[in-house]
Amino acid sequence: MLKSKHIIFCCLFLCSAKNLLAQHEISKYEYRWAFMYPFAAKKVQRHLKESMQMYLDVKKSKQLDTLESGGTLDAFRHTFTMAYLSRFVKVNKLRKLGIAHEKGNRYFFYKNHQEFGERADSLACVMDLRNNELGFEIGKNNKNISKDELKNMIIEQIKVGNAWKLKKNDQKLYVSCQNEPILIEKYKGKWFLPKCLVRSND
Repeated sequence: MLKSKHIIFCCLFLCSAKNLLAQHEISKYEYRWAFMYPFAAKKVQRHLKESMQMYLDVKKSKQLDTLESGGTLDAFRHTFTMAYLSRFVKVNKLRKLGIAHEKGNRYFFYKNHQEFGERADSLACVMDLRNNELGFEIGKNNKNISKDELKNMIIEQIKVGNAWKLKKNDQKLYVSCQNEPILIEKYKGKWFLPKCLVRSND
């Protein structure tokens, strides 16, 4: 009976995550997470839609930049999602989910799949994991505020530089920490790119 519940909850989580995030196929690492934590997966399935709707509202409002990969909007997606989900799921389980997702990004990188229109890379994964940690900290300390208050708090944290993004120039091209433009086509098939991780107010 317990094994059957595992399978049902895994399917619920995986179908929901794939439809809502629309990023790439669900990886074997995320499958394993859902199988290990079926009750947590069910809670994520239940509340992820609410988090993603808030992300879409912020994207539409243009309170941050419009970069779904590497920018402050990307930082908001990770920070808010983990802060909000931490109300319902223990942080240690969400942290493992975040790591599983980034492992999936690397797996699909080598299959030439994209996430929000770009191929993942090593530093993008570091950025996401750091913003997840900011979300855990904010969520832990603000469990009783409204979703709108949580949204505004995270936007403020991003604006003052407590989150992370990848550095770009005025032409919206990724640059190194020495401000040299990175020609992505030169790094085809390369997981490690010389991008520059900076504070979100840089």
